[in-house]
Amino acid sequence: MIRILVVDDHPIVRSGIVGLLEAEPDFEVVGEAVDGETAVSRAAELAPDLVLMDLRMPGIGGVEATRRVLAEARSSGRATRVLVFTTYETDDQILAAISAGASGYLVKAAPADELLAGVRAAHAGQTVLAPVLAVQLAQALRGQLAPADAAGAGGSAGSDRGPRLTTREAEILSLVAEGLSNPGIAARLGIGESTVKTHLLHVFEKLEVSDRTRAVTRAMELGII
Repeated sequence: MIRILVVDDHPIVRSGIVGLLEAEPDFEVVGEAVDGETAVSRAAELAPDLVLMDLRMPGIGGVEATRRVLAEARSSGRATRVLVFTTYETDDQILAAISAGASGYLVKAAPADELLAGVRAAHAGQTVLAPVLAVQLAQALRGQLAPADAAGAGGSAGSDRGPRLTTREAEILSLVAEGLSNPGIAARLGIGESTVKTHLLHVFEKLEVSDRTRAVTRAMELGII
């Protein structure tokens, strides 16, 4: 069972989300919260596997709540993950949520099956980003780079001042950004799953990150993908 804490300040929306999740045999909604402060305290109390987090709420808001929830979970040795599920937001808010440690970002206008799949993927450690947001965020981040920073060369990708990924590493990271799992990437590229893992370890080392989500956002910041 995936134990979920649902955080949303709108009672009707929250009720609808809870009903949708509880209809799934592998989900258990262990609690609800109406604002960021309550989300932090309830996450510490209930130790959920995943927190489904809105962003615009009274008090500290979803970004800061995400940061605090994950910090408390790490200090307690738990593997709680946060999946942002909110209305359409700005590029800065999307990046802020991911930078705070969220495993992904979905919009409330998404189909129900996209939300359910996103919860399962985030719980499994995968990066979850609505396709329209992935494109928007990549374009916004690339627009912040100087032309020299965004240029690649030869058989590698990266800026003159940043890390350089091989063509294969950049290709695999782009597929991670699309939400593919390691087996999915292996099937798409016709390579072994162990090879995908090896490439990703090299990517993490070059980008100085420790997880898939931050690897994607860091690569977008650098114009690599």
